[in-house]
Amino acid sequence: MTATDREPKDSITPDSLAIDLRTAVMRTSRRLRVEATGDIITPGQYTVLAQLHGNGPQTLRALAEREHVQAPSMTRIVNALTEQGFVTRTAHPADGRQVQVGITPAGKDVLAEAREQRTAWLAQRVAGLSDEDRQTLSRAAHIMQQLAAK
Repeated sequence: MTATDREPKDSITPDSLAIDLRTAVMRTSRRLRVEATGDIITPGQYTVLAQLHGNGPQTLRALAEREHVQAPSMTRIVNALTEQGFVTRTAHPADGRQVQVGITPAGKDVLAEAREQRTAWLAQRVAGLSDEDRQTLSRAAHIMQQLAAK
């Protein structure tokens, strides 16, 4: 049951809306990860490639902290990505004792492909909505982007 099912439109409380939004975002995110990552990379590998693409080369420790995983888990992810040719390891420019991980052109390509798959998966679902629902969802997406930016 959603907030709109429980209460009249003009009395939706921030708490009930927050619960509904959190649930919807989590379920949608989970489905996007599972349904549209593809066979080439795992959801965890996808997020690492996205981090490297968006933020440039990083140490294993920085990647592990950003992804909220333990260092051995990040090492396994990076090892798999290295074997596939999607990332490279180089000496850190400021501290030769550390290794820096960077995305390769092949990694950028597989990331773009995974993003396209995710977009196509979601677009297929959105296409089944009425024009009115698509307008509502569009407005909600803009509002959520504004919330996330604050």
